[in-house]
Order: sequence, then C-alpha cells, then structure tokens
Amino acid sequence: ILFQIFDAFKSRLHDSNSKVNQVALETMHKMIPLLKDNLSPVINMLIPAMVDNNLNSKNPGIYAAATNVIQALCQHLDNYLLLQPFCTKAQFLNGKAKHDMTEKLA
Repeated sequence: ILFQIFDAFKSRLHDSNSKVNQVALETMHKMIPLLKDNLSPVINMLIPAMVDNNLNSKNPGIYAAATNVIQALCQHLDNYLLLQPFCTKAQFLNGKAKHDMTEKLA
C-alpha cells in the first residue's frame, strides 16, 4: 500500500502548478519524521521526484521546501538508505541542485 500512496503522491512533487508542488514538498517534509526508515521501500522513487526540478527551481518557496525535505531525509533516515540515490542525483544533476546534493554527500 505504501507504493500505491507514494506513486500517486510522487506526481504532486513535480506538478506544473507551483502551489501544488510547494504544498506537496511541505507535506513530504512533515511526513518524513513520522515515517522515518519506513520510507526505505519508496526512497529510490521519491528522491528523484523531490530533487530533479525542485532544487533548481527559480521559485524561492519551492527551492526552500525542497531543501527542507533533503535536510529532513538526512536527519531522520539512516545514511545508508540515502547514499546511493544521493550519489546518482549528484552525478546527473546540474546547477545549484548538483552543488546541494554534493554538499549533502560530503
């Protein structure tokens, strides 16, 4: 059931409507401390949805919300769950998103 929920939620994380996108990121930020390592089955699906467009967003609200989500992941999930998806994102992103992900990896 976790896959079904987050598969539907994933598309809101990169919605073309910036308000929907920002609320989805803010909601994700609130869910991470509650779900913690229970997110492990869906983390490889969620990180690209949270990072790809949002960390390079020119919208300061979306960028801040995405940064908060990444910070919450680092605080509440075991690092071994984040290492591979963060490495993959850092390798293929550009701009400030690449810098942000590389900084988190360091």
